[in-house]
Amino acid sequence: MTDLITLQGKQVNLQLGKETINGILLDAGKDIVVIFNGQRYIYIPLLHVHHFQLNSNKDDYVDSPSESSAFAKMDLLNVKEVLNKSKAVFTEIYVGKDLSYYGYITNVYNDYVAFYSPIYKLIFISIDHIKWLVPFNENSSPYTLNNMNLSLGKSHVHLRVSPTNFPLLPNLEDQLKKEAGKLVIFDGGKDPKKVGLLKKIENNLAEIILAKGENICLRLSHIKSIQIP
Repeated sequence: MTDLITLQGKQVNLQLGKETINGILLDAGKDIVVIFNGQRYIYIPLLHVHHFQLNSNKDDYVDSPSESSAFAKMDLLNVKEVLNKSKAVFTEIYVGKDLSYYGYITNVYNDYVAFYSPIYKLIFISIDHIKWLVPFNENSSPYTLNNMNLSLGKSHVHLRVSPTNFPLLPNLEDQLKKEAGKLVIFDGGKDPKKVGLLKKIENNLAEIILAKGENICLRLSHIKSIQIP
């Protein structure tokens, strides 16, 4: 039986639900793979890979990268290590349904990351919902902002972005319990039923009050990202 490790250096096709990624498989760890798609190094948690195969369509082949990934020499390739390695590196995190966040991982916790976006500010992103991440090179910054344009909380950023300057809890559900009584935006706010006043978190459910006063309960396990505006 073919596994991803035996396909290293080959042109492959990975199916992630409705999304397909073609490229050269550069590395494979126990729960994550690295694909070069001709332009970017994409780190894809295996949790979201439905199936994979050698790419038989030569029209989809990509050229080999001219330089190695910034993380090419990682001793241990797994999701948590890649997330920790990405801290303070300009990164794209894609959580599905055309929703990507651009900015910096500031902290990695048990089941979520704290992520700083120059536009959305602090975001909590569920690790299980990260479909892929793309760390950019050290000379890149979001929206071409320079370091002095980036800030987190009350502190200016000097070397990219610093960890959050207030304590966060290690588990997402516990952290959200602390946010009760605040306005929240779930999953980018594309669905109006995911924007409202967070009433409480209980039994893996988030109860929120919508703009017109209706109450709705959302399963936490299906929530990809949380913003506290």
